[in-house]
Amino acid sequence: MAINPQHKMSPAAYLAFERAQTDARHEYLNGEIVAMIGASLVHNIIVSNLVISLGIQMRGRSCNVFASDMRVKIPATGLYTYPDITALCAAPELEDDVADTLLNPSVIIEVLSPSTEAYDRGAKFAHYQSIASLHAYVLVAQDRPRIEIFLRREHGNWLYSVADGPEAVVRLETIDCELILADVYEGVQFAPTEAASE
Repeated sequence: MAINPQHKMSPAAYLAFERAQTDARHEYLNGEIVAMIGASLVHNIIVSNLVISLGIQMRGRSCNVFASDMRVKIPATGLYTYPDITALCAAPELEDDVADTLLNPSVIIEVLSPSTEAYDRGAKFAHYQSIASLHAYVLVAQDRPRIEIFLRREHGNWLYSVADGPEAVVRLETIDCELILADVYEGVQFAPTEAASE
């Protein structure tokens, strides 16, 4: 999650600043940059599993899956951010020739954590909803095998569904991929009380 507001700057100054960073990433909105918190072991395992699963399914197709180093700009609101995963089956639209800021994700996936969950469900999702190309927003729990899916329907409505348990499967039609929860959570050790309640 974004923390520690720093000084005001223009979008161009932010991009120059961000591209010079070697060990930190920052969100940008309305002239302010904020540092991003590092991710836990479980978070990283889940992100890696998601990238592997989607990448394998996308082989031989004109699709891309990007992990959290791919910056996304939301043109309507001006937010620059780093989703945990972005995916698309179309030509990437990029902000400039540096080719490090994506404008047209079809799917965004965020792995929830206590420090980011409210932001991911609230203000950040509100920003994401303004991306015309976005057809699916996916929230992945860390503490149990559970994935929530928001699918864009006609007239901008979003259809909500939940996949619970390791046997569940999530279908992402816009990129013609499936997420099998057993694969998404492979290698994750849940706390005994959480695992026992499943």
